[in-house]
Amino acid sequence: MIPYASAAAAEAALGRGLTWAEAAWFRYSAATPDYCLYCHNIVILLVVYTLAPLPLALLELLAPATLTSPYKLQPRVRLSPAAFLRCYKDTARLLILTVGALQLVSYPAVKMAGIRTGLPLPSLGETAAQLVVYLLVEDYLGYWIHRLLHTEWGYNKIHHVHHQYAAPIGFAAPYAHWAEVIILGFPAFAGPAIVPCHITTFCLWFLIRHVEAIDTHSGFDFPFNPTKFIPFYGGAQYHDYHHYVGRHSQSNFASVFTICDYMYGTDKGYRYHKASSLPKLKKDTMATDAFNIGKQDKIAASLRLCWPEAFPSILV
Repeated sequence: MIPYASAAAAEAALGRGLTWAEAAWFRYSAATPDYCLYCHNIVILLVVYTLAPLPLALLELLAPATLTSPYKLQPRVRLSPAAFLRCYKDTARLLILTVGALQLVSYPAVKMAGIRTGLPLPSLGETAAQLVVYLLVEDYLGYWIHRLLHTEWGYNKIHHVHHQYAAPIGFAAPYAHWAEVIILGFPAFAGPAIVPCHITTFCLWFLIRHVEAIDTHSGFDFPFNPTKFIPFYGGAQYHDYHHYVGRHSQSNFASVFTICDYMYGTDKGYRYHKASSLPKLKKDTMATDAFNIGKQDKIAASLRLCWPEAFPSILV
């Protein structure tokens, strides 16, 4: 709730006129309690989860296989409409009961972290810088949690649920054991806790995180995907290999970028797979992302000299 009686009072407090975005935010949130603004995340989550995977799901269900196979990472796997619907219903129920419930009770932690709702709104530069920090923090912490989930206990007790989809689909991105959904929420919240932001940035961050997870689990690799222009971004092809190998996978643990996997040697199985004549996840040979690998070689060169034991032999 914004502590100003009118837009004029807000302008007087700021010492300047409101931007169009700030004026719109004032009209929307002036009389809305902060708790309700925070709970918008529940609505955003369900809307994004419902709509973002839908185009590719319809493409897989309705388009001829000859049209989709060149872009489908595991073209021999085609789920039925009933399987898609079952995945959606099971995952939506899981999100409501876990993430939804967690949102309802975690508001005090959000206020303690310093997430604000008032004016002024953050600039585009501030928002972009904060989002980059959140991506890096989440990627690093998520990498290590994912590795722990691939220990024998972690996989058998928790992570095996997520790997029930050996050929991922967008609707299966958040499909997991309830404990995993909660555990992986901590890396996502760690960034905003370290670098507090406005509630609009907070909601935008979780929207981006949901869309990224859906993209990496989409099961399709399109050459025109805009994410191919993001340095070190793993994408669907990178994460699909992790699901393809399954419970014994010791490769491709990172959720967003490929840097941690390269630095700690957990991308070797994937790199070997791409360079070898082993059966590919697609009919055509998967092209090597020379730009990312070249950059990563430079980043990790000094680390390899200092800590060679951190880069073991080729892992699956």
